[in-house]
Amino acid sequence: MESTYLSSIIKQFEYYKSLGDKTFAQLSDEQLFLQLNENTNSIATIVKHLWGNMLSRWTDFRTSDGEKTWRARDAEFENDIKDRIEMLAKWEEGWQCLFDAIRPLKTEDLEELIYIRNMGHSITEAINRQLAHYASHVGQIVFLAKYLKDQDWESLSIPKGKSKEYNARKFAQEKRKAHFTEEFLDKKE
Repeated sequence: MESTYLSSIIKQFEYYKSLGDKTFAQLSDEQLFLQLNENTNSIATIVKHLWGNMLSRWTDFRTSDGEKTWRARDAEFENDIKDRIEMLAKWEEGWQCLFDAIRPLKTEDLEELIYIRNMGHSITEAINRQLAHYASHVGQIVFLAKYLKDQDWESLSIPKGKSKEYNARKFAQEKRKAHFTEEFLDKKE
């Protein structure tokens, strides 16, 4: 029997990845690398950090600590990605590592103890920790993109001022069991 938690969490990770994908598609190369000031990260730098974190957390996550000795976390915040191609390659590699790690999991695996910086976590706790971390950084990416695009931003969910119409469409449908991400993941990119 497939875990409802596992299928839900995979959909949520897919949803956050799709928000990034749809955001990058709206931005110029220059916008991906723009650093607003010395205390902020460019979108490309946030992607680089996510990539480093994902590789460290999900590579051999059941047999080695989630903070790998080979990880260079401080270097993840250097704004040195060369171009969109390199940035997208890191984005895809990080997400692939995550999905390769969690898609094979079974319900009985979820209470297994793993470690991140020598702190024990059940696999469920580790997944939840990383979902919150990744969602916060994807939120930063979307926020920066909305700022940079200004009036040219195309909403990734319910456009501003369109909540009434959206809710009218939703409540016109029969009640059903569905995951909230399905509607947004099915949208044409």
